[in-house]
Amino acid sequence: MATEDPRTLRLQAPLTDEVVRDLRAGDEVWLDGTVWGVRDASLIRFFDEGRRPEGADFRGAIFIHTAPSVRMEGERYVPVSVGTTTSMRMDRFTRGCLEDLGARAIIGKGGLSVDSLQHFADLGGVYLSITGGAASWETLQIEEIEEVLWEDLMPECLWKFRVKSFGPLFVTMDAHGTSTYEQVRAHTQDHLAAAYALLDD
Repeated sequence: MATEDPRTLRLQAPLTDEVVRDLRAGDEVWLDGTVWGVRDASLIRFFDEGRRPEGADFRGAIFIHTAPSVRMEGERYVPVSVGTTTSMRMDRFTRGCLEDLGARAIIGKGGLSVDSLQHFADLGGVYLSITGGAASWETLQIEEIEEVLWEDLMPECLWKFRVKSFGPLFVTMDAHGTSTYEQVRAHTQDHLAAAYALLDD
């Protein structure tokens, strides 16, 4: 079950194992610090091609599923729209993100599978949901694009964002085996069965 009294928490990225293990489904989270933007192409390079960017440290990292729209100002990238994409098609990379890279949180839309939920429990990780359609709001919370790696994958390269008061995010899959997606799915099935029973009367 999700915690009976969800909390509102201000967290600093990167995250420690202790902080991640303390989070419960239902908690509201606001982030300061570093968030790494990843997408299909960069994750394929990590895990299918086995490559790692030199000098990047992902221990305790927070990944966000995004391929942002940006513009150049001088020699720097400036965010135009940093929207979050649906996570499920990147589900197969969850274990690698946690175990191989050391990430501890993934931000996205729509949730991940029960396999990923088990990985979060086994390795210590959480899924943080963000409101769909909130790209303009998210973008304002990005203070700077500090680094862009694997630019040849543009826009699905690795983006190092510095964020402040990034949120609201909601813990919807935690390290204790709780998924609000599974809870909603079960609740919906119960209502559906009750509706069918009424039709049979």
